[in-house]
Amino acid sequence: MNKRPDWLDNAIFYEIYPQSFLDTDGDGIGNINGITEKLPYIKDLGCNAIWLNPCFDSPFGDAGYDVSDYYKIAPRYGTNDDIAEMFKKAHELDMHVLLDLVPGHTSWKHPWFLESMKASKNEFTDRYIWTDSIWEEAPGYGSLRGISDRDGSCVVNFFTHQPALNYGFYKPDRPWQQAMDSEGAIATRNAMKDVMAFWLSMGCDGFRVDMAGSLVKNDPESKGTIALWQDIRSYLDERFPEAVLVSEWGEPDKSIEGGFHMDFLLHFGPSHYNDLFRCEKPFFCGEGDASEFVKKYLESYNKAAGNGLICIPSGNHDMDRLARTVKGDNAKIAFAFLLSMPGAPFIYYGDEIGMRYVENLTSVEGGYGRTGARSPMQWDDGLNAGFSSAEAKYLYIPLDPDPERPTVKAEQADDSSLLNEVKRLISIRRAHKALMNSGEIEFISDGAVGKALAYYRTSDEECILAAFNPTDKDLTIPVKESSKELIYSTGEKPEFSNGQCLIKAGSAFWAIISR
Repeated sequence: MNKRPDWLDNAIFYEIYPQSFLDTDGDGIGNINGITEKLPYIKDLGCNAIWLNPCFDSPFGDAGYDVSDYYKIAPRYGTNDDIAEMFKKAHELDMHVLLDLVPGHTSWKHPWFLESMKASKNEFTDRYIWTDSIWEEAPGYGSLRGISDRDGSCVVNFFTHQPALNYGFYKPDRPWQQAMDSEGAIATRNAMKDVMAFWLSMGCDGFRVDMAGSLVKNDPESKGTIALWQDIRSYLDERFPEAVLVSEWGEPDKSIEGGFHMDFLLHFGPSHYNDLFRCEKPFFCGEGDASEFVKKYLESYNKAAGNGLICIPSGNHDMDRLARTVKGDNAKIAFAFLLSMPGAPFIYYGDEIGMRYVENLTSVEGGYGRTGARSPMQWDDGLNAGFSSAEAKYLYIPLDPDPERPTVKAEQADDSSLLNEVKRLISIRRAHKALMNSGEIEFISDGAVGKALAYYRTSDEECILAAFNPTDKDLTIPVKESSKELIYSTGEKPEFSNGQCLIKAGSAFWAIISR
């Protein structure tokens, strides 16, 4: 893998769910031109990179994660020319854009799949994973059966309408399981390279890759999947060396070996990410335990050995809104944590103003329990909170009905708002190399029950202590005997004396520690 692009060292990402960001044509659904219009807002917030959720043509059974044409922007969002213009405007603002690539499956309405269903052999017969008989299902996977004249069952990745693309099996153990170097598996891989090249040539800066660790089947140690991504990375290094890859994998040692620049900590699996924000007693609500998160984070951090970045999001389209559990001033403490950790922070649209999870919504486009976290962005106190001029009944997802719902306009005017706090935190982070994405970390208190969460961030220039106490009791941590310069605090300021620091209840701070 070529050197990580320099812009990633201070990248702060803003995730946009395009359906819900800004509607400029009055149909009740957000669009690309709405994103382009709000680029200055994102820039002013302090974010210099965007992760755009899937915007390719789709029947939208899974909100666009069921692609029917990888080469075409969905008409409800605009055109290919619209997104090319968005790339251009973002670059003029020194911002970068990652598209969401879904390489593991398509919609069952994709032309590739329609051809693959045919009984006669053709170019796409092996583009997907089929058994040899309609009576045999793929063990361990869901499948589509009896849908065409082709004799066989087709593996699906998630919903029934998402047939799995064929990248081969690391250890084939049945006659129908093709090897990674089979003609069909290689054709699929090359097709995805072509898709990536198309959008990179148009101006996108790379991809966030959906389910990146799941492409090769029968691959328990991910050796085949790592090798596949290494091949794709080699292709990109030759043709698009600046192309960025961010993985939804959750195992940084594997994804980074595969050639990804960054990996997400997932809200499922072993990361203990949910211990912080989304569980019965989250740490940042003042009652939880962060120690297992710290333990697992350090394990991943040490495995990555500084070769890549581990990203911690405020949330995303697949989980509850941060504000459903972390409320009031605790949200400021949570953002002080998110914006002082190594790796590129990811802010989910609306989290910066404390947008709430909208309860009791009927599922929209496969959202189910996730639908309440995908409601329209709340810009102002005008019609539909400034999201759309459409009648409310035509909105993609209903708005938060609370008349006191937070808005960008109101929070911009309030110096004590969460929005302005996030802006301050980002500005301070940018001013200190130790707080940036590649700075080192050393935990000095693991946030176990009754303990603060605290760590040093260091670079070759400085050392910064970051500490967090969301509980209702004052807590103490040991600190280095040296001078301290407070550069950020929320809540009451800390007190230092005799190698100890008293962190007041409901507070957080960052301080430069002189060496």
